[in-house]
Amino acid sequence: MFYRTICCRVVTSKVFYFNFMFLKAIGFEGDVRKREDAMRVLESTVKHFGRLDILVNAAAGNFLVLAEDLSPNGFRTVIDIDSVGTFTMCHEALKYLKKGGLGREPSSGGTIINISATLHYTASWYQIHVSAAKAAVDSITRSLALEWGTDYDIRVNGIAPGPIDDTAGVSKLAPEEIMSKERQNMPLFKLGEKWDIAMATIYLVSDAGKYVNGTTLVVDGGLWLSKPRSLPKEAVKKLSRAVEKRSRDVGIPKSKL
Repeated sequence: MFYRTICCRVVTSKVFYFNFMFLKAIGFEGDVRKREDAMRVLESTVKHFGRLDILVNAAAGNFLVLAEDLSPNGFRTVIDIDSVGTFTMCHEALKYLKKGGLGREPSSGGTIINISATLHYTASWYQIHVSAAKAAVDSITRSLALEWGTDYDIRVNGIAPGPIDDTAGVSKLAPEEIMSKERQNMPLFKLGEKWDIAMATIYLVSDAGKYVNGTTLVVDGGLWLSKPRSLPKEAVKKLSRAVEKRSRDVGIPKSKL
């Protein structure tokens, strides 16, 4: 099966749209913060390829900054790109993706993938703006999956990548000065690859994931679950035995209640 896909990614404040069919691509330039750009690019894409099967929202803005140094305008810009931009693209693509929509058969709808992050699952240093924005993206994914999955047969899922090698995100947010120290705390001791995200996307948009809806798939090697190891592995059993012995020798404290 061949898919007509539109993918949004940010270069500075602009967004480029790519449509893939038979390994061919065409690019349209626009800004996801502007509804008229979204409408124009979607219309041009469908006019060129005849239909739209998959929308991938990957537009993002991020930079390291202390919360006290981040202006409200800077905060708003990231929210506008990540959160509002994601909703705008989904909203304008609905008529092309819903079952029976323009260029589509009446029996099945298309698919949406929203690229998120894991920053907001706990908390992240110096990224309050994007943590808030990605939390909103995850919420958009769940809400649209519920509404549009029911009404229009559109599956809406997300992908939350970890640090991916050879990307602007890693070079800007985790330069080598930081990454060389952080790598030892990664469960798999390595960065992810673009291939990992591509394969996760293929799973979610293909028939292999046809019963998956409203899920954000974490592709980070387990990094968001990890904490720096407080003890060397070989010391854990020894310490555990000593603590248990001390606990038995002291006895279980009695409650005064």
